Amino acid sequence: MQSTHSPDGTDIVYERHGDGQPLLLLHGGMAPRDYWMPAIPHFDEYAAVVPQRPGFGTCLDDASETGPGEVLDREARYVRELAAAVDGDPILLGHSFGALTAVEAATDADVAAVLAYEPAVLPEDYRRTADLSARMQSLLDEGKRQEAVKRYVEQVLHPDGIDDLDAWLSAWPVWPGCVDLAEEVVRMNRAVEQYRLPDRLAAEAPVLVMSGTDGPDFLRESARAVHDALPHSRFVEFDGVSHSGPSEAPALVAAEVEAFLRS
Repeated sequence: MQSTHSPDGTDIVYERHGDGQPLLLLHGGMAPRDYWMPAIPHFDEYAAVVPQRPGFGTCLDDASETGPGEVLDREARYVRELAAAVDGDPILLGHSFGALTAVEAATDADVAAVLAYEPAVLPEDYRRTADLSARMQSLLDEGKRQEAVKRYVEQVLHPDGIDDLDAWLSAWPVWPGCVDLAEEVVRMNRAVEQYRLPDRLAAEAPVLVMSGTDGPDFLRESARAVHDALPHSRFVEFDGVSHSGPSEAPALVAAEVEAFLRS
C-alpha cells in the first residue's frame, strides 16, 4: 500500500500494480478495491492505481459532516488530489458511482483521458420518482440491514429480476461484508438521486463512455446522456454484458479501452 496526503491532511491510501502511465481505478457503490482484480491483468502496460473511495473504508464521516449533496464533491476532490500526486498524466477508469466521480473530477484536473462505465446518473424522468435511498433507509430504521442492501442489489445488478437472490448472494465475493456499508450506500444513493446532469460537462479530456445491453435500462439511457453532454466523447455498448462490465468482461472492456486510447 502507498499513501499521500491531501492539502487538508487527509490520508489517501492506494494500491499500485505495475509500471507505466498511471491508470486510476475508481470502484462503484457496493464494490471494494477488489472489484478491479479481474481487470488489472488486462492493463499490464499501465500502472494500475486502486484507491479506496471515501466512506468505503477511508475518510469516514457521517451525514452531519458530509451530506448527500456534498458526497460527489468530496469524492471528486479526493480523485483530483490523487491524480496530482501520481507521476505523469493519469487516466481515470471508473465504474458506476466511480465513473460519475471520474467525469466530475476531470472537469478540474489534468488527466489524459476518462473511461466511464455506466456512470451513476439517473435520467430526469426516472430521477423524479427515484426512492431507493428512502426504501433502504426505512429498512435500516427497522434493523433490517441485509434486506436494505438486497434492495440495492436487486435494482442495480438484477433489474430484470432473479429467481434466487440468496443463492446468488452466497456466491458474491463481497457478501455479506458489504452490509457494513449500508449507511454509506444510502448516502451515495441520495447523492445520485439529487444529481442533475448538466447540458454540458466541462471535461476537456477525451472520454470513453461504456454500457452493457444487460444492465439496467435507466443506466444505459443515462450513459448515452453523459456521452451527449461531453465535448470529446465516444460511446460504446457491449452486447450481453451487465452493469458489472469491467469485472465481468475485463478482456472485452480492456480491448475497447486500448483501442480508444490509441486512437
